[in-house]
Amino acid sequence: MIKGISLRHIIPRAIIAGLLVCAPAVSALGGEEPFGKWFRYSGDLDAHWDFVADPLNSMRLSIRSKTSERSAATRRVLVLYPRPSSAYDIAISEILKVFETREHKIEFTVINFDLKDGPGEEAIQFAEKNKFDLIFTMGSEATAWLYDRYRGGAIPVVSVCSKDPVQLGQMKGYEEGSKSNFAFTSLNVPVEVQMAYVKELSPDLKNLAILVDGKNISAVQTQAEPISVYARRRGIEVIWAEVKDPANARQELLRLVPDAVRKMRITDPDLSKSLFWLTGSTSVFREIHTINQSSDRVPVVSVVPEIVTAGPDTAVLGIGISFESNAHLAAIYADKILRGVAKAGELNVGIVSPPDISISFLKARAIGMRVPFDFFETASFVYDYDGRPVRTVEHSAPAN
Repeated sequence: MIKGISLRHIIPRAIIAGLLVCAPAVSALGGEEPFGKWFRYSGDLDAHWDFVADPLNSMRLSIRSKTSERSAATRRVLVLYPRPSSAYDIAISEILKVFETREHKIEFTVINFDLKDGPGEEAIQFAEKNKFDLIFTMGSEATAWLYDRYRGGAIPVVSVCSKDPVQLGQMKGYEEGSKSNFAFTSLNVPVEVQMAYVKELSPDLKNLAILVDGKNISAVQTQAEPISVYARRRGIEVIWAEVKDPANARQELLRLVPDAVRKMRITDPDLSKSLFWLTGSTSVFREIHTINQSSDRVPVVSVVPEIVTAGPDTAVLGIGISFESNAHLAAIYADKILRGVAKAGELNVGIVSPPDISISFLKARAIGMRVPFDFFETASFVYDYDGRPVRTVEHSAPAN
């Protein structure tokens, strides 16, 4: 629960698999890949927004409303990408949908600074010189980079798709603002909440294999290590399955996953009391097909709800905050700041509650897993026994 806000989504969730497959690449001319592969958006946004290439910089584009002309009253927002990511594309699509319903005259400038100091500093200077009103940072890497270099700056900042700022040392606590120009939202669910679901799913859990990219520091610190500590304190055997080289994740997982299954069988011969815990490490979760190849009948549970998708290449269950839900909240924070209702430094850490639950009954049947009925009752995303999407939940949130 966000203090003062009960977040129930008002904008229908895009079917994530459809967003990733069907979203056209941005094009000023209607072509398919004028920016290479670094930016995509939900195709239904074309009715409300113009996507305009920067002829001098292939890593920059503008997004302008079709319904309002640029003027002195236009609010300017910078969106910083640290690298290409489908997660960030889902997030920017949701942010644009939220701002379709707001009264701002607004223009977004999206820059992929490739997590390099030179382009990043140029982006900040560009925003300050042109008197931008707000900055969105996409992902934990961009947020950490900007926090180290721009804390106390003139332009307010809202984090999107970023992991827990308290665990990462960017905030002292959850019940007060940053007292700087930063407003944080969090992709994380408290570990006690996640493990309550796990306990209901597997009351006698013996083994928990944690799949994580060791170079993804935010995933290690806020998702892998807390769940490891929590599980060990309760007598659950933790198997740490760490990818060392994200560029070689597939080959490493082909060894790590079967090794974990062999260890599980020592105390759980029929694998009925074991789980794989899939963290929000892109290099790992994009290899869900590879993981499923070797996971036997062990359920793969993801902290990223979007990894539960149509078809067989899916986790069986997701317990976390979707990129879309987080972006929806970040857009609400930005709207408050732009309207002068709140200052960035006054806003508490934005945490969506309850978490998003996603279920694949196709995968559950394939591995013989029973899904508790109350999971189904509260699930945000449900895929049926044929792997088809049958539920997408609508959010509701106040405009103020």
